[in-house]
Amino acid sequence: MKICRTVEETRAAVAALKTGGKRLGFVPTMGALHDGHMSLVTLAREVTDFVAVSIFVNPTQFGEDTDLQNYPRNEARDLAMLQAAGVDVVFLPEVETIYPPGHETIVETTRLANILHGAVRPGHFRGVTSVVTRLFNIVQPDVAVFGEKDYQQLQVIKRMVADLHVPVTILGGPTRREADGLAMSSRNARLTDADRAAAVVLSKALNAAADLAQTGTSVAAIRALIEAIIASEPRASLKGLDTVTPDTLEPVEGPLTQPLAVMLSVQFSDILLIDQKVIQP
Repeated sequence: MKICRTVEETRAAVAALKTGGKRLGFVPTMGALHDGHMSLVTLAREVTDFVAVSIFVNPTQFGEDTDLQNYPRNEARDLAMLQAAGVDVVFLPEVETIYPPGHETIVETTRLANILHGAVRPGHFRGVTSVVTRLFNIVQPDVAVFGEKDYQQLQVIKRMVADLHVPVTILGGPTRREADGLAMSSRNARLTDADRAAAVVLSKALNAAADLAQTGTSVAAIRALIEAIIASEPRASLKGLDTVTPDTLEPVEGPLTQPLAVMLSVQFSDILLIDQKVIQP
């Protein structure tokens, strides 16, 4: 496994792998890796010849300095996991490598970045698309894999790639969950024991919504059920509930007659968790 910390090292390592028409898969991460990340690496390996992973805690997608400072980091553990998974290249840049002194260029999807979860965290998706564009330009993958748990992020990146004619195929990897249903996330490690126990209310609400969808219900009834379940957990504070079309993220109302993407943003103390599920009528 080649560990690269500069743009030049990374491009040289990638060029050596991509000889003879070989294809490179890429999994961008912010580290603090878990089985959910590893499932994305596995998916990338299944559809390409080699896999690169980046570990970079991107400052431009955090709204509060304390959130950035408290984000979990464990480089040695991350590298051991990637080595065991057979990753070929790891890109570990410093902030100044990604954002050179005097940088002033941003990339933004103007509608998708500022609705739904983007309204809860202003500027978040602008930071995501700005860093992913830079990473794509450095790593130059053929395929990039992102988790479906960050559902809006996945759609934002797909839109960005289509709009800018970026020659990268974007794949979504299914959400991996803990045994009790909680979606795997690096933020879970920061939950108190009490909040960790309470956090299963997200998957509980989504599963109940999926069951209700089979009964010939309405979007309003699904929203009311989710709101009631979240409200039943005193440690949980609902920050966002979005019921939209799976691809364009347009709001859906009335009787449920089409697939519905349900996205949740729920606060536990100072930790914001997200989860999603596409439910079928």
